[in-house]
Amino acid sequence: MHRFVCLAVAALLCGPQLAYAQMQPHRAEYVLRLGNAANAPRIGTAVQDISQDCAGWHLKRDIASEIALTASWKMALSSKLDAEETRSGNNLRYRTVQVQNGNTRETKGRVQKDGGELRTEIVQPGVPPFQFSLPNATLLPVAAIDHLIERLRANATAFPALTFDPEVVGDVFLVDVTQLGDDRLRPARPSDKPVALPKGKSWPLVMSFTRGRQQAQRPMFSVTAQVFENGVLDRLTVDTGLVTVTADLQTLEMRPAPNCPRS
Repeated sequence: MHRFVCLAVAALLCGPQLAYAQMQPHRAEYVLRLGNAANAPRIGTAVQDISQDCAGWHLKRDIASEIALTASWKMALSSKLDAEETRSGNNLRYRTVQVQNGNTRETKGRVQKDGGELRTEIVQPGVPPFQFSLPNATLLPVAAIDHLIERLRANATAFPALTFDPEVVGDVFLVDVTQLGDDRLRPARPSDKPVALPKGKSWPLVMSFTRGRQQAQRPMFSVTAQVFENGVLDRLTVDTGLVTVTADLQTLEMRPAPNCPRS
C-alpha cells in the first residue's frame, strides 16, 4: 500500500539528458484519494516544492496519508524527500525519510557522474554503504522531466527511458511513456475548487514503471497524468494492480527562474 508514493515517481520521467532545464520552479499541493470514483475518500496530501538557483535545482516532496483498512485498523504513511541536483544533471544528493505506523526509515544517497560512469552510494543507519553503477543513459529527476517535455514538444507519441528513483526502489526504473487521447484521462473532480492552471501546452500521458534491471517482469505500477510544458502535473492516477490512488492539484504557485549565465 505504501506505493502511493508513486506520485513522487511521476516526476521522474526520462530520455537523453539536456544541458538546461525546461521546468519552471513551482510549489504544488495535491489531495490524495483512494480510488478514482468521484466520491473516493480522501486519504492524505502531497506537496512538491521545486526551486532553483544558479548552482542547480532543489527538490522537496512531502507525502502524508492515513488509510482506514477497517473501522479499528488504520495505516499511517509518510514520505519526505529533500534533494539537490546540479544544473548539468550529473550529480544528485538526497535524503528520504519514510514512516509507516511510527516506524521510521531514513536513507541518504548520492549519484555522481565520474569519468563517464554514473556511480551511486546509498547509506542507511546501521548498515554499510551500498555502492553500485547505473546505466549511462539513466537520468536524474529534473533532467528526466526536461527530456519528457522535449520529446513531447517534438511530437513523440511513445518512448522508453531510464530514470533514477530515490524513493520507491532506490535504483533504476524503465519508464514507458505513451500519449493518450483527452477522453482517456480521468476527469477533474467536480467537488474540487478550480485551480488556475499554467498556460501553454499540456499532454495526457500514461507511464508504466518497471525495474530497470528486471525488464522482463511486469510493470510495478502505472501512472496517468496531465503534464504541462513547464513541468506541473495534475490529475494523477497511480494503479499498482492492487490499489488505485489519485492525486489532484489543489494549489499552485509558479516562481521565476534565476538569471544565470550559460556556462
